[in-house]
Amino acid sequence: MNEKEVEALLRKTKAILEGHFLLTSGLHSPLYVEKFNVLQHPEYTEQLCREFAEHFKDKGIQTVIGPATGGIILSQVTGRLLGVRSIFTERENGKMTLRRGFHIEPGEKVLIVEDIVTTGGSIKEVVDVVNKAHGDIVGIGLFVDRSGGTADFGVPKEKVFPLLHLTVPTYKPEECPLCKQGVAITERGSHHLK
Repeated sequence: MNEKEVEALLRKTKAILEGHFLLTSGLHSPLYVEKFNVLQHPEYTEQLCREFAEHFKDKGIQTVIGPATGGIILSQVTGRLLGVRSIFTERENGKMTLRRGFHIEPGEKVLIVEDIVTTGGSIKEVVDVVNKAHGDIVGIGLFVDRSGGTADFGVPKEKVFPLLHLTVPTYKPEECPLCKQGVAITERGSHHLK
């Protein structure tokens, strides 16, 4: 799939939303990607993950890892397509970690997958978890990179493979033109749930 086909799939499933959104990063944006509108369809999820599997198939991957929540789905499907183990990180006391008996051996070849990247904070935390375990990060597969290519994960850029680049404006709340216009803000995702 090329980027136009990925974007068409997101629009077809109404995964690309327009409005005034509060992102997990705390920034505001006129566009939101509701990943679960596409990931709820196993056939589409498999199509997207097949792109990761195909791109990284010759890297000797032993484990695919993604951050909870959307990264779990992408990790599971990509791992199945590659015929390797799939694990995930999750937050414990506010810190990304391996739980549930998951571990990474020193030198283990790991592919990190993630759904939507804006600032890259979650991926950087997963990179830190893998590095702390002395795993070998062979690549990072991204469903959507909406950072404009500016997110830094602490790995060489050539190891990063986004299926779709979206350059979407984001604003600090105090600088948001939508706030200044009085447009109601919508919180999406689960970050705001108590």
